[in-house]
Amino acid sequence: MKIKVCGMRDPENIQNLIQEVKPDWMGLIFYSKSPRFVSADFAPNLSGIEVPKVGVFVNESIDFVLEEVEEFNLSVIQLHGEESPEYVRELKLKTGKKLWKVVAVGDSIDWETLRDYESLVEYFLFDTATESHGGSGKKFNWQVLESYPFERGFLLSGGIDGESADEVLLLADRLPQLVGVDLNSKFEDAPAAKNIEKLKSFKNKIRP
Repeated sequence: MKIKVCGMRDPENIQNLIQEVKPDWMGLIFYSKSPRFVSADFAPNLSGIEVPKVGVFVNESIDFVLEEVEEFNLSVIQLHGEESPEYVRELKLKTGKKLWKVVAVGDSIDWETLRDYESLVEYFLFDTATESHGGSGKKFNWQVLESYPFERGFLLSGGIDGESADEVLLLADRLPQLVGVDLNSKFEDAPAAKNIEKLKSFKNKIRP
């Protein structure tokens, strides 16, 4: 089970995360309305960090995404808005980076709306639908994923906390396409400041 810790920003907090938790990915949020927003001022301290960095974008221009990919040395682009398959295709061609498409989940999912993305993305990421595009700390009903029709792997997000490990593992038993989790607000002491001990405890439960 892979682990992404999202909404990081503070260099010391990040170094502690890398040493103690060793996540598979670290997420940087480039959505200006997020309390975890990473501005260009952070680039000198974050671009050289040796963990694969996932840039989170919401309905941004391709030119802006390209700038941040270069400036922050991003490995993955996570699209958290209403980006079209055509947009994703163009971005993939221009960056050569791995792309993840976020699906904001309410009461149900229309799987047909995702079919055109399947060949373009490395993973889907399912998160709770909110006006703030993530970071709500709220879970959606994971049962809606049990009809997931694709071979493409996916990550689970939205309100996962320290008590969620058993539930995540049970879902992964039923859905082998579930490859990882995206951890954020439930493991924070303040926005963008992660509680390393809580993350370590969760990792030990999910990867015993």
